[in-house]
Amino acid sequence: MKVTVSRKAHFNAAHRLYRKDWSVEKNDAIFGKCNNPNYHGHNYELIVSVTGEIDPETGYVVDMKVLKEIIKTEVEDAFDHKNLNLDVPEFKTLNPTAENIVVVIYNKIKPKLNADFDVEITLFETPRNFVSYSGV
Repeated sequence: MKVTVSRKAHFNAAHRLYRKDWSVEKNDAIFGKCNNPNYHGHNYELIVSVTGEIDPETGYVVDMKVLKEIIKTEVEDAFDHKNLNLDVPEFKTLNPTAENIVVVIYNKIKPKLNADFDVEITLFETPRNFVSYSGV
């Protein structure tokens, strides 16, 4: 039987949505206030969900202490209180939209877990705007 376990986390980060190859006018038209040249910030909320078989010895799908440490190392330490555009290597050439951020987080966390697990990452950019990615 498969069970899904989830852990919440958060990080605060600044970013700017823009494309260097577009004009100022086009960036403003597409990204609006998110194109602020001085950047802007979000209090991101993150949910990492892991689905798998319950281990008959431990009764766990995954040890939550292990999942907590993976999230801390791969996401919180890497993104918290950072300017995503300037401080995070994955976004040097990738526009840090919520959609791109959630895929980057998935790609950092998934390889650290058992390959048999299904993983879904849900990222809240605001309480009303959120994205999810499960590798598909």
